[in-house]
Amino acid sequence: MRDEEIDFSDSPELGPDFFKNAIIWPGPKRQITLRVDPDVLTFFRKHGRGYQTTMNAVLRKYMEARMQQRKA
Repeated sequence: MRDEEIDFSDSPELGPDFFKNAIIWPGPKRQITLRVDPDVLTFFRKHGRGYQTTMNAVLRKYMEARMQQRKA
């Protein structure tokens, strides 16, 4: 299907809140070696595929919280 054939008539308008809460893509990920405690790795691996993405999300939330603390 080509773009001009797509029917967007039932799509809601995107207001300012949508873009206010949008995630800014940080760019390509970088591969590193990271040593973690075995129980931490086991915890995340139990969640199945995507556990590394989840670990990245947890680290991002921690980083954002620390950045907010520094602004206060």
